[in-house]
Amino acid sequence: MGIRTAKLADIERIQSLVNGFAEEGLMLARSRHTLCEHIREFMVYENEEEIIGVGALHILWDDLAEIQALAINKGHQGQGIGKIIVASLLQEAEELGVPKVFALTYQSEFFFHLGFHGVNKEELPQKVWQECLYCVKFPNCDENAMLIDVKNEEE
Repeated sequence: MGIRTAKLADIERIQSLVNGFAEEGLMLARSRHTLCEHIREFMVYENEEEIIGVGALHILWDDLAEIQALAINKGHQGQGIGKIIVASLLQEAEELGVPKVFALTYQSEFFFHLGFHGVNKEELPQKVWQECLYCVKFPNCDENAMLIDVKNEEE
C-alpha cells in the first residue's frame, strides 16, 4: 500500500476512477489519449494492486504548475490518501523548482487545510486559460482557484 508514479498499465484504472467523478460533474473527464500523453504527470495510491487514488502535477510555466485529476475512490475518502497524493505532488514541484502550484476545484476546504489559499481565477496567467478553452465548462467555470507557494509551504 502506498504512492508511486503511474505506469501505462494503469491508464484504464485511472480513467475509470477519474471519469466516474466526471460523470457526476465533479471533475473533468480524461480521454485515454490524454492520459497516455500525460502519464508521467500522474501519481497513484495503490492498495493491494487496486488504484484507490490518483492525482497529477501539470507544469504550465517555469513558475507555475497545476494539480489536476485528484480523485480518491469513494470507499477510501477521509483516510488521508488525498493529502498524501497532494504532498507528493508538491514535493515534486519543489524538486523541479516550481514555486507556485494551484488547483481549480470544488473542494476548496480540502486544499485550504493543506495550506492553499483562495485566489481570483482572473489573477492566474493567460497560459492557464489556454487549456480551459477545451473544457465543457468554458467560459462559465464555477470551480474555485486555490494556490500555494511551495517554498513557504512548510514554514
